[in-house]
Amino acid sequence: MSYFDGFVLAVPEANRAAFIDHANQADAFFLDHGAVRVVESWGDEVPRGTLTDFYGAVQATEDEAVVFSWVEWPDRATRDKGMPAFMADERLSAIPDMPFDGKRMIFGGFEAIADEGRSGDTGYADGYVLAVPEAKKDAYVALARKAAPIFREHGATRVVESWGVDVPDGQLTDFRRAVKAEAGEAVVFSFCEWPDKAARDAGWAKLMEDERMKPDEDQPFDGKRMFWGGFRPIVTIGAPVAEV
Repeated sequence: MSYFDGFVLAVPEANRAAFIDHANQADAFFLDHGAVRVVESWGDEVPRGTLTDFYGAVQATEDEAVVFSWVEWPDRATRDKGMPAFMADERLSAIPDMPFDGKRMIFGGFEAIADEGRSGDTGYADGYVLAVPEAKKDAYVALARKAAPIFREHGATRVVESWGVDVPDGQLTDFRRAVKAEAGEAVVFSFCEWPDKAARDAGWAKLMEDERMKPDEDQPFDGKRMFWGGFRPIVTIGAPVAEV
């Protein structure tokens, strides 16, 4: 089962080029330690929310953009061996300091519960973060697996929903605080890949009209605390992931 390390961070707009350079150097080391793909995507269409949003999740300032990123591993065992090896990699010390405030970055480990399609030439990505009661996991999985092929039908190349299994508490920020998770709730980290923004915009127009996507009154999560946004990939390292 695929495993993902998910990250959300705030990067000064003025540091975009420096961030891309830093990511291109550091992210390649993930592959040396067993990861299959790394994607870093820059906030393009990230709405402000009433209760939660990507900006609040990382305490972004007015001059900062939100970055939504993931590292994909073939399974958790590979990740649990590879992540410590990555963190201890001496080559990281030769890379200039991170061009962002790492204290406000949120991160966690997630197991795929729905994974449909094939990654590759990803020109655009939608990212989502939400809280789901542990007791409603089966209902959420069923909902996610029902929706994924509909997204594919309307132009998405890959849809991934992943369940938080290693989501640490942070001092300033973390995924649980970002979605105001309550006791007994897990964090879900999800993304949808598209060939480009035009395909995404056209796809969403169709999805909004598709009767199969109409929300159920008994949806297994609090939609008011979910947040989402559209992102443009700026760094993609690793081989395309075969269709599932």
